[in-house]
Amino acid sequence: MHKRILGRQFSRPDDQRKALIRSLIASLVLHNKITTTLAKAKELKRIAEKFLTKAKKGDLASRRFLNRYLPEATVKKMVNEIAPLFKTRAGGYTRVIKLGQRQSDSAEMAIIEWVEKPVVVAKPKKKLSKKKNDKK
Repeated sequence: MHKRILGRQFSRPDDQRKALIRSLIASLVLHNKITTTLAKAKELKRIAEKFLTKAKKGDLASRRFLNRYLPEATVKKMVNEIAPLFKTRAGGYTRVIKLGQRQSDSAEMAIIEWVEKPVVVAKPKKKLSKKKNDKK
């Protein structure tokens, strides 16, 4: 009997599939927008939104849960920068925009991005102090 199994297979073994999804989530968090195939974008949306819901809590248990799946820098950015943008939103944190077919193999391509844009704060540049009387 065929059972309904949640998630896409991507013609990969289990460990490779998990590594693929983890790297896609890390890229989405670090770059705020990525271009990938439509199937990968839809699967990424499903998992990334669950992770962001955990990150919105921001407590120690949530951070430890996220650290099991994502690198430390990714978790910090997700909890400190991205999650506060969605405090009042109940869901629907990402959007998938279809791009059409890829030239080489006609795979459906898509952009996945956060609905709210994280604000990048530029650090002020330090002024170089002029040295008084250089003595040699």
